[in-house]
Amino acid sequence: MSNWENEALKRQESLLADLQSLIAIPSVLDESAATKDLPFGPEPKRALDWLLEEGRKAGMLVKNVDNMAGHIEMGEGDELIGILCHVDVVPAGSNWIHEPFGGTIEDGKLFGRGAIDDKGPTIAAWHAMKIVRDSGITMNKRVRLIIGTDEESGFRCVKRYFEKEEMPTIGFAPDADFPIINAEKGIASILFKQKVVTSDGQLLLFKSGNRTNMVPDYAEAHLAEEVVFDNEQFVTFLNIHDVTGGVSTDSGKTIISLNGKSAHAMEPDNGVNAAVLLASFLNRILKEGQSKDFTQFMFDAFANESRGLFLGLAFNDEMSGDTTLNAGIVTYNPTSGGEINVSMRYSVSYLFEEKMTTCMKRLTETPFSVDIGSNSAPHHVDANDPLIRTLQEVYTDHTGEHAELLAIGGGTYARVLEKGVAFGMLFPGREDVAHQADEYVYIDDLVKATGIYADAISRLVSEKTEGE
Repeated sequence: MSNWENEALKRQESLLADLQSLIAIPSVLDESAATKDLPFGPEPKRALDWLLEEGRKAGMLVKNVDNMAGHIEMGEGDELIGILCHVDVVPAGSNWIHEPFGGTIEDGKLFGRGAIDDKGPTIAAWHAMKIVRDSGITMNKRVRLIIGTDEESGFRCVKRYFEKEEMPTIGFAPDADFPIINAEKGIASILFKQKVVTSDGQLLLFKSGNRTNMVPDYAEAHLAEEVVFDNEQFVTFLNIHDVTGGVSTDSGKTIISLNGKSAHAMEPDNGVNAAVLLASFLNRILKEGQSKDFTQFMFDAFANESRGLFLGLAFNDEMSGDTTLNAGIVTYNPTSGGEINVSMRYSVSYLFEEKMTTCMKRLTETPFSVDIGSNSAPHHVDANDPLIRTLQEVYTDHTGEHAELLAIGGGTYARVLEKGVAFGMLFPGREDVAHQADEYVYIDDLVKATGIYADAISRLVSEKTEGE
């Protein structure tokens, strides 16, 4: 075990206590409670304040940028190393066994929303900074823990931060997988909307999902009295797909619900999309008309694959793999028709304009049109870059394993850096439970990652820069 990891092990109790304190703050975006002083609602700001206060107590330089982001800084020198973390989390969702904001410790794991995304890694990086500071090594660069509060909903925090603060020379985001992610797919939000709205009185309401970056785990539909609904047929459908659901009636309406399984949008196949499944069932029982146009499109575009083949959006490359589509927020009502808000994670060499043009052409034959919302370009750092070589050496020294370079469909803060990669802290072979019920981190992994981050910081701050 390295000295760095030994130092981390000595601090295990305070590591866990700090992580429990941070997890106890339910720092979910709340637009309804947002104000000028609380840009993303009260809880994300409370989580930011908590961490900045820890920085003050440790005697480091601390700055709050418009209650959206902030930093804790140590070291001397012109060059700046950024470690970009976030303290906001996705909503807890349902089906938890442990308290989502409880930080329960059981079987060598700490449970809670944010345990692995991204509060656990944030605490690991923060303690790593303190370990390096306390080690007394000479730092000829500055190190900044840059903390965002809107990572899960659009990066508005770091956008504001970098409008006002300097760009680090190099940096990493501890918000993904080990070994090293040097390629991140592009992320586009695309909206499919029903073109012609002439109510046929069958489907009165359909709703599923509240975030495009999560596979929706619940869907609900309200059917008019005249729609013939066979309960046994629905039960058989649920059994075939190994999911649960429910049926009730209210003022003549039939209300059907279906429970899927949430997962991160970067690999929709890790979840079970409740919206897609419920629409697939409804498609069997609805008659021709606007309602069936909606369910038919959901079935054609998303039921059997998540790669965008039907829509003409499919593509993959060797560097970053498949383009994926997640139907994250799906709604229908008789007056506005169907809307499907999709998170598309596209390959690094994707020809975006060309593919979207193909998709639009294909849709001319369907009752749906497509609009592009936000679009964040792919990010890539060359495999031979000195930053990557240093992090590879650190990882190999601590694990004995080759530090291969990876590409992901998730978006980390690394993409906002001019030269940055994602570096941990999910170790190879560990299940990725980010955004899932009963999210957890292995305590051993938390300690090991803290040691790795401390070593990485120590090497990066003491390395001579070319030309010195």
